[in-house]
Amino acid sequence: MADDKAISKTLSFWLRHKPEAASLTLDGAGWTDVDAVLAALAAQRIDCDWERLLSVVETNDKKRYELSADGARIRARQGHSIEVELDWPQREPPELLYHGTVERFLDPIRAEGLRPMRRHHVHLSSDIATATIVGNRRGKAVILTVRAGDLARSGQAFFLTGNGVWLTDHVPPDFLGTA
Repeated sequence: MADDKAISKTLSFWLRHKPEAASLTLDGAGWTDVDAVLAALAAQRIDCDWERLLSVVETNDKKRYELSADGARIRARQGHSIEVELDWPQREPPELLYHGTVERFLDPIRAEGLRPMRRHHVHLSSDIATATIVGNRRGKAVILTVRAGDLARSGQAFFLTGNGVWLTDHVPPDFLGTA
C-alpha cells in the first residue's frame, strides 16, 4: 500500500510535468477530473479513494494541490514544466522575499540571477524558515534575499499563489543578496 508521500509524488509528476503518463488531460489552467486521477492511481495499483486523495491534498506540507470548489477537479498550484495558464493574482510583494538554494548553484545565480529553469516562474518564500526548508532539499541551504519591492517598482510582476508562494519571471543579480 502506497503511503501519502508516494501518492503526493505521483500527483506532482502527473499534474506538473507528465499528465500523459497517466492518460490525464489538463485544461488550460491545469485542472483535471478527480475521477480520472483516481482511475489512473488505481491503474498503477496505488490504493487511493476520494477521502484519501482529499487527505493528501489537505495535509501536503507545501499545499501543492488544490481541489475545485465542488471537489470534482484537481490541479497543482505551481511548479509546472508543462504549459498551463494559472490564474494567480498579481500582487505587490513585500520589500524582501527569500530563495533557498545550495552553494554549487551560487556562481550561475550571481552571473544570471534567479531563472525559472524548467518551470514557468522563479519561486520565492516570504520567510527565511520556508526558504531554508526548500534549500535543504539539495544539501546545506544558502538563503538569498530578493529585493522584491525594488524589483516590483522597476516593473517586474509578482504573483501570489493560494499556498503563499511568490512567483516572478526572473530575478536579476542586482536584486539579490544573502540572508
